[in-house]
Amino acid sequence: MADQALKRLSVRFDAMYAQRGRPSIPPEKLLRAQLLQMLYSIRSERLLMEELDYSVLYRWFVGMNLDDPVWDVTVFTKNRDRLLDGDVAREFLCAVVKQAQEKQLISDEHFTVDGTLIEAWASLKSFQRKDQEPPPPPEDPGNPTVDFHGEKRSNETHVSTTDPDARLARKGKGKEAHLSYQGNLLTENRHGLIVRTEVVPAVGTAERDAALMMIEQIPGGKRATVGADKGYDTREFVAECRQMQVTPHVAQNTKRPGGSALDERTTRHGGYQVSQRKRKRIEECFGWLKTIALMRKVRHRGGEKVAWLFTFAAAAYNLVRMKNLLAAPVGAG
Repeated sequence: MADQALKRLSVRFDAMYAQRGRPSIPPEKLLRAQLLQMLYSIRSERLLMEELDYSVLYRWFVGMNLDDPVWDVTVFTKNRDRLLDGDVAREFLCAVVKQAQEKQLISDEHFTVDGTLIEAWASLKSFQRKDQEPPPPPEDPGNPTVDFHGEKRSNETHVSTTDPDARLARKGKGKEAHLSYQGNLLTENRHGLIVRTEVVPAVGTAERDAALMMIEQIPGGKRATVGADKGYDTREFVAECRQMQVTPHVAQNTKRPGGSALDERTTRHGGYQVSQRKRKRIEECFGWLKTIALMRKVRHRGGEKVAWLFTFAAAAYNLVRMKNLLAAPVGAG
């Protein structure tokens, strides 16, 4: 399945080969190596190169001969950065989704949206005032002493010096705040496969705004439904969905001032109850991405890189999920 998806991108890859200087690493091999890192929870590129050096199966999957030298980790990282320019991760995800559509594994009418916080690779010590003058060199540059207790800090007045794209956020009241990104998924309800991804700064209404961006990309032609949790039960979100000819099947938040944005015209239908059951499958996607693909705390900085890795990890999840679905006996759930 990976080879078939990469074949769809072959025209794009032809333009990525270096015409001068040292021979570049073929993009297909880079992506296969990146897949191995996510599928087997390899925590760093350096460790990936070590395992690629002695694992015959890894070499076979990537497309390397037994006597081929393993790439230097810095060369691997620099070559991989070329793939960021072409938005290859999103194209790879689309190619995988296309395979699922051809095998009739994806629903084109019923979807679910949700978001989660992805912890950034930045310390709270780096979250400093924007108007602050550069401090003197610390005694220990690797782990400077910073006393921020009692200081009121917010995204309006402070920014991380190591990852300016990250934002201070927390999951809920009483929870610890971390520098984070907001990772969002749009999944279909038949088998819980990921259809779209969106990574945005973790601020305010970012989760609902990202959901609307993904919903807008749902192919037209059929009336679609979108399930979501109580956090999406706002009149603005519901109105935007209906304007896009999408029926919002969000969980009702009766404790919200003014009550739920949905009434019995939507909730009385059996399809609404089905959406409420199916929407919980999206948590399985987040669980795999954070636990297996190591997306709970990313090891790269910058919104562009985080979005690329999150999208590519979603494609890896789909490949695993599709393999299991296609291997199941006919009629199995």
